[in-house]
Amino acid sequence: MGAWLLRRLAWGAATVLGVLLFLFVLFFLYAQPEDVARQALGEKAPPAAIEQWLANHGYDRPRVWNPDHPLDTMLVDHFRRMLTFDFGRSDADGVPIAQRLRSGIGPSLSLTVPLFALGLPLALGVALLVAFFRETYIDRVGVVLAVAVMSVSILIYILGGQYLIGKLLRWFPISGFDTDPAVIVRFLALPLAIGLVSGLGSDVRFYRTVFAEETGRDYVRTARAKGAGDARVMLRHVLPNALIPILTNEVVRIPFLFLGALLLESFFGIPGLGSITVDAIQSNDFATLRVMVYLGALLFVAAQIATDLAYTLADPRVRLR
Repeated sequence: MGAWLLRRLAWGAATVLGVLLFLFVLFFLYAQPEDVARQALGEKAPPAAIEQWLANHGYDRPRVWNPDHPLDTMLVDHFRRMLTFDFGRSDADGVPIAQRLRSGIGPSLSLTVPLFALGLPLALGVALLVAFFRETYIDRVGVVLAVAVMSVSILIYILGGQYLIGKLLRWFPISGFDTDPAVIVRFLALPLAIGLVSGLGSDVRFYRTVFAEETGRDYVRTARAKGAGDARVMLRHVLPNALIPILTNEVVRIPFLFLGALLLESFFGIPGLGSITVDAIQSNDFATLRVMVYLGALLFVAAQIATDLAYTLADPRVRLR
């Protein structure tokens, strides 16, 4: 297992370095720093102001090769900053990106962690119920509803929920965020409910398919022949043996817990990492976008390795070699 882990870490490191190289090509070679400066200062900014802005952000150095100082290039500085987590300042307003990340991680986790913790057991419970009544009207109705729910864009759920629950019924605020424990639940209740409903359809349909496939296995027929009830078969036999695809589907979502929910945070005014990413796109803040993409790649690679390790816990027959 040690050799396997070293290989996986090496491939993961190579993947992250490849992402960093792609980001450099995209944001420094394809997109010109001078264009970023004009976006930040305005199209009518004088050349002197643009040169000063480039110097302040470190964009005035040679990009790939510097014959006098080979290490004093934008390419080397790009890799150094990302690999040491020295993210520098925003291109839009000069705020340190690390400071912005620290301020946004709390609001993001306050939404995404409950969404993950409540969504997984809810989807598994509904999928088990539908699979338990396989080939009955409950199964057919459940599949139809799951497909209908997953066919509707999350934007419809957001706008409909804000209008019906926030504006007409006035049960919860339409948008806003407050870290006060006395009111934070009111601000998170509506986006949390919309996130659960919008993601329930696809999860139930996927897990129902997994459970339905497992119920046709030989070990299920053997358990029933020994007198095990349907509920025991589903909970003690089908569910544990279906953990591999469940882990594959869920563990890869963990990075997005830290990166935030882009649409939910933007529409509900939650100042998390998702909102930071959307604001960076709208303001052409390439420095922040580079950081968010890099962090996403780093967390995704870590989640892939964690998924493989989790397989050995879910199924003792799995060997990592």
